[in-house]
Amino acid sequence: MDFLNSDFYQGDLFSYVILPLLIFLARISDVTVGTLRIVMVSKGQKLIAPILGFFEVVIWLITMSKIIQNIDNWIAYVAYGAGFATGNYIGLIIEEKLAVGIVRLQIITRKSAENLIAKLRASGYGITYHEAQGANEKVGVIYSIIKRNEIPKVIDIMATYNPNAFYSIEDVKFINKGLPGFSGTKSRWRKGK
Repeated sequence: MDFLNSDFYQGDLFSYVILPLLIFLARISDVTVGTLRIVMVSKGQKLIAPILGFFEVVIWLITMSKIIQNIDNWIAYVAYGAGFATGNYIGLIIEEKLAVGIVRLQIITRKSAENLIAKLRASGYGITYHEAQGANEKVGVIYSIIKRNEIPKVIDIMATYNPNAFYSIEDVKFINKGLPGFSGTKSRWRKGK
């Protein structure tokens, strides 16, 4: 007896419930992996990104073959679209939880930044500080390069020592030598400089 031609695989339960559910789950998987792959490409992870890309494409091909085989099944299309949307959402949540990489933090303070600077330094963060002229008053500008997973800790410090400070965060693709805690991020293109 041919396993794939059994009554189960030809019935309505499989065609309109189980198959769309499998397509939905497969699409979540490939889009989640794709989202993580894009993040790894942007972070310069040359080994991880292609591996993720391989699995992303294989899952997508299998899913698309099932869509084509069941081209008249509109529920499969809905499952495909819902899986795409859900996969994007889940991929971004996972990426946020992984907190891969480093960022440049810029803090602009309206009041004295001395206590905030002292606490950041005492917590092991390297900082650069200068005074500047804002739109209406003098401000302090603090820069720091930190690991992305330490953003909540730094924000807590800011909330305690300078709660009205304005801050912005930017991704950093690479840094060169000289910063403690970032030894593995030196770019190959900058050796010897």
